[in-house]
Formats: sequence, C-alpha cells, structure tokens
Amino acid sequence: MPETPNTLQTLAANLSIAYLSQDQAALPGLPFFLSQPIDAGLQGVRLGIADNNTTGRFTGQSYQLKAIQLPMESDAATAFKLLVAEGYRHIIINLPTEALAPLAKLPEAANVLIYDVGSSDDGLRGADCSANLLHLLPSRAMRADALMQYLSKKRWQKIFLVTGPEMADQQYTAAIKRAAQRFGVKIIAEKPWQHSFEERRTPESEIPVFTQGVDYDILVVTDEAGVFGDLFAYRTWQPRPVAGTQGLVPSAWHFTHEQWGALQLQNRFRELAKRWMAEQDYAGWLAVRAIGESASRVKSTDFAKIKGFMLGGEFALAGFKGVPLSFRLWDGQLRQPVLLATERSLVAVAPIEGFLHQKNALDTLGVDQQDSQCHKPRGGLN
Repeated sequence: MPETPNTLQTLAANLSIAYLSQDQAALPGLPFFLSQPIDAGLQGVRLGIADNNTTGRFTGQSYQLKAIQLPMESDAATAFKLLVAEGYRHIIINLPTEALAPLAKLPEAANVLIYDVGSSDDGLRGADCSANLLHLLPSRAMRADALMQYLSKKRWQKIFLVTGPEMADQQYTAAIKRAAQRFGVKIIAEKPWQHSFEERRTPESEIPVFTQGVDYDILVVTDEAGVFGDLFAYRTWQPRPVAGTQGLVPSAWHFTHEQWGALQLQNRFRELAKRWMAEQDYAGWLAVRAIGESASRVKSTDFAKIKGFMLGGEFALAGFKGVPLSFRLWDGQLRQPVLLATERSLVAVAPIEGFLHQKNALDTLGVDQQDSQCHKPRGGLN
C-alpha cells in the first residue's frame, strides 16, 4: 500500500519511490501490433522493487512504490507536484520529452531526483538538461554511435539514409549524421520518405524505384514510430540490409539477450509480467536498482547520502551487460552498452571491440564531456 506523508517521515528504514506515467494517443498509421504494452516501464519498476526488497532483508531496508498512470487529459505537472508534496524524493517518470522537460524545471523539482525512463532525447542531455534529471535509456546519440561503430567494423561505410517526417525522426537523423562523421561512415544519399500508398501504389512498386540509382552498402532508416521503416527490407532495388529504427536496431534491451546472466532477469520478468521485457521496463528496473544499490552501499535511506553515492566515483550498477554501469556527471546519462539486434536475433553489443576511450570505453557511445552542451553540476567524481 502506498505511504502517506506521515509514514514517509516516521519509517526511517523505508524508502519510497514514485512512478509517474501517462496514457499516450496512438500514432496515426502505426500498425496495431507495434503498440507498446500499456504497462511498459511500470513492470520493470515493480521487478526492481522486488529485487531491492530481497536485498533489503539483509540490510534492514524496505522499498515501497506508488505508481500513477494518468489519463491523456490529465496534467502531469499537477500530479508531479502532489508527489513532491507527499514527500517523494525519487520519482521515476515515463513521459515523452515534451512532457518531461517542463517537470524537471519546476521549483518543486529542485530537491528531488527524476529518473527518466521514457525518452532518448539528446536535447534533454544537452542544452535543455537539468541537474536533477538522470537518464536510464540510451540517448539517440548513443544508439547512432553504436550502429556506426558496427558498420565501420563491417566496412559497410556507404549508407543510404531514408528519413521520416516527424520531429523525432529528424532528431534521430541528426544523431546518425553526427555518428557517421565521427566513425568515418559516408552518407552516399539521403532521401525523405513522403509516400502514402494507394490501391495502385504499393511498397512493391514504390520502394524499388525510390532506392534505385544509388551504390550503397546498407540502407539506414529513421522512423521512430514504425510507420514505414519495416517496408524496406527485401524491397530495395539492390539486395541490401536495413538498419536504424528498423532492421538492425540499436536498443537498451532485447528479448534474445541472454549473456552475462541476462537470462535470469528475462525469466524473472516474464514470470512477473507475462510478457517480454521492453526497453522502458529495463530502464525502470535500472532506476530502482540504482536507488537500491546506493542505499545498500551507504547503509541509509537518506536522500542526500543516496544521491551522493549514486553520482560518485564508486557507484557501479550491475545491469547484465558485462560491465558496470554508472552515471555521467556532465549530462546525467547512464553509461551502458547498446544492443544491436534484429527482430529475433542479437547481432552485436556496442561499444564494438577496437573503439577505445582514454577513460571508459562506454564513453565512445554518446556525447563525451568535452562536447557536451549540458553545464549543470551534479557533484560527484566521474
């Protein structure tokens, strides 16, 4: 049962975590079978709470969750302010960028930590960043860098870039262009996708014409909503693989990932949620585990102590990806490997071997400190 403000103050060994999400309108043209589970994110948070409480039996700590799923017409800011007023200092938020950004800048948010489990926006990690905002999903820049590292390794260095019309597509396109330049991959051609199919205009007839006349190694598509990107595989003029938001996709998590003990996490999640773990679930689980790991290490549920450890040089989170994960102080991004997978197969894990960094190989993915446009101090050492 969720706590009242009184219990938040009186139960010193209890740590209360809030989760805030909101129903989203279905995107026009999105196939029904591509829609996200309505509880994507929440189930991962619930598993994290269960894991923390398992550890908490030995540390004298317990964790409670208050989960709020707002209807579309509700005001997220009002709900957020109420959570802060009730005493919640750790608030996990699964909202689109345009809804999340204003919350982090509210005066009420100054003394809380917001764990972003729903956005990969580079702006929230750049010029529009907030010191109280931590990001659990890989950014678009990290995803694009992971893909370009792999293409560089395979020597598929000539790409045909097909871009979508939405703002998110354009932002992913910008990340792809940045990463291509960074890793020596050349964009041979770039075309915006603007077709709408009618009775006489089908993918079988339009896509070969759209893609002919270009000599390239791989087609990269930016269609975050999944409206048209899946149409390109097996229909291009030349027989070429597809990557980006469809085809070979960079992501935080994939149901075929079993290495480094990931299979046991997959199985425990399926037992709880009766479905596969989505990216947002993994991000939600990471957020709760980051809190639990920090509380366990400092032997306290005190907010300042947990925050200090989490953003310090000793924090290392086990995320079933083979290396310890930690937060970048310059933008609040959780360092983590990025999985490269097709629909039913894990192909590679980035950073790809051979791409080096002077401090941490995970920082070959995404915006490094010297290039960051985020200048909000978070404290800590890393």
